[in-house]
Amino acid sequence: MRTGMLRSLAVAALLACPALWVMSGAAVCWGEDWRQWRGPAGDGVSGERGLPQRWTREQNVVWRVELPGPGNSTPVISGDRIFLTQPPAEKAQRSLLCLDVQSGKTVWSRTVEWLGADPTHSTNPMCSSSAVTDGERVIAWFGSAGLHCWDVEGRLQWSRDLGVQQHIWGYGSSPVIAEGRVYLNFGPGENSALYALDVKTGEVLWQRAEPLDRDGTAEAKFQSADYTGSWSTPVIRTLAGRSQLLLSVPFRVRSFDPVDGRELWVCEGTNALCYTSPLVHGDSVIAMGGYNGMAICVRADGSGDVTGSHRVWRHPKTQQRIGSGVVHDGHIYIHNDPGIVECFDVVTGELKWEQRLSGPGGKGTNWSSVTVTADAVCYSLNQSGDCFVWRAAPGGYEQIAVNSLGESSNSSAAISNGRLFLRTHKALWCLGNKE
Repeated sequence: MRTGMLRSLAVAALLACPALWVMSGAAVCWGEDWRQWRGPAGDGVSGERGLPQRWTREQNVVWRVELPGPGNSTPVISGDRIFLTQPPAEKAQRSLLCLDVQSGKTVWSRTVEWLGADPTHSTNPMCSSSAVTDGERVIAWFGSAGLHCWDVEGRLQWSRDLGVQQHIWGYGSSPVIAEGRVYLNFGPGENSALYALDVKTGEVLWQRAEPLDRDGTAEAKFQSADYTGSWSTPVIRTLAGRSQLLLSVPFRVRSFDPVDGRELWVCEGTNALCYTSPLVHGDSVIAMGGYNGMAICVRADGSGDVTGSHRVWRHPKTQQRIGSGVVHDGHIYIHNDPGIVECFDVVTGELKWEQRLSGPGGKGTNWSSVTVTADAVCYSLNQSGDCFVWRAAPGGYEQIAVNSLGESSNSSAAISNGRLFLRTHKALWCLGNKE
């Protein structure tokens, strides 16, 4: 009977995960694409388990490929292809690279040019937005240089000029594909707007402008319009029985109908700078501001301005947040700019614990977003290229390992088919368990 029960459990596990093995007593579940910024659902959550937890520049390295220059985008993976936006050596060029997932060798590359002004911050190189793919096509946004779509073999399908995007700190939002449409938070800057386009043709289906708020007197509105803006990538979910596109913008979080762009609800309480993407837990949405920003939680079943009726909790001031967090088992885990990991109860907003992380690289500043696997293992990088591997545990910080590649990074970890992909300012690394 015991043997039959174990066999049944094994079959059930195999059905749940098409690539499952048992190695050294640990279940290993692989077989997932990473097709957009922050993975399958755009929330930093991977359904895989048994990923590498320890590595060096030699240990557990499947391959490493040099890149033409520094960049902040994250690779996206579909099948045997990796797509990576990349600023090449020449200032006017913006590139999309297609690499072989097994070897890292370049399959093809495509370049567009922009000769106009394109201001940014020295820590935010051009092409900082990640690409997105649906397995048939891949789309990349290059700010003022336009939104471009190729098929996976590199044949141009369409290009769309959405106007000039200018901000002293550049851009960073990534396009998202859902239900035959591609969505883009075009900004920050004077022409900031949310766009929906037909994924096959590039036709603009709707757009919603995001007006700049120049009021510098109210609480938290301490930034001039030169600094105000949103670098947030939209998140699409079914909440409270309806499809909602969620976007963090200056001072508030907004929900739109993805089909026609109608605003469903808005909740105020963040601040002028929005870097992180909204997080979702049940029918609640969590949004966080940037520099000295606020964090809010709002129920997603309202209409109109729900600040007074549906806002569940608010943190009036917190650490700078550039990278997005994850939600795991009712708790938020986020690695802040100063190098501090925090854990919050998602229902009450209570801070459960915080821990400053230090690694061998010496620079603890963190701009990367947290990635978490199905076995509750979190990955986050600091700007020195130290990757912290820790457990999503509400009882306290549990470090598993800290691994240094010795190369600076502002990017986030991507996971696909048992491998971990890390982008530094020098190279793209593919890591896997090789023991």
